[in-house]
Amino acid sequence: MTYAFARSATHLLRAGTGLALLSCAAFVTPAICAAAAPPATTVDIKKFAYGPKEITVAPGTKITWTNRDETPHTVTSTDKSFASKGLDTDDKFEHTFASEGDFSYACTLHPFMTGIVHVRKQQR
Repeated sequence: MTYAFARSATHLLRAGTGLALLSCAAFVTPAICAAAAPPATTVDIKKFAYGPKEITVAPGTKITWTNRDETPHTVTSTDKSFASKGLDTDDKFEHTFASEGDFSYACTLHPFMTGIVHVRKQQR
């Protein structure tokens, strides 16, 4: 009987250790994957302005503009490389910046609303 109990205890210990390692992997893996992906950045549209008006990001970064005004707005690049539809209150527009450069944009409904995205490789 002692032998059976010792054998069962060993199996339980091994199973518990395996579950503990699996649990740790479940928490660590998303953190590793998240670190590899470029960060997402947000720009709020409120009081007839983009905030922040100027932003610098790394290539591959996705920017999300959200209209917080009760008036429709757009996000349209000067060179027409990206353009949103008319954004109503709480509507969002996303664009991923793949290459380096400076990307000016404005609201086509309110041309005085302007912004710029600087895309630069990050220094390590």
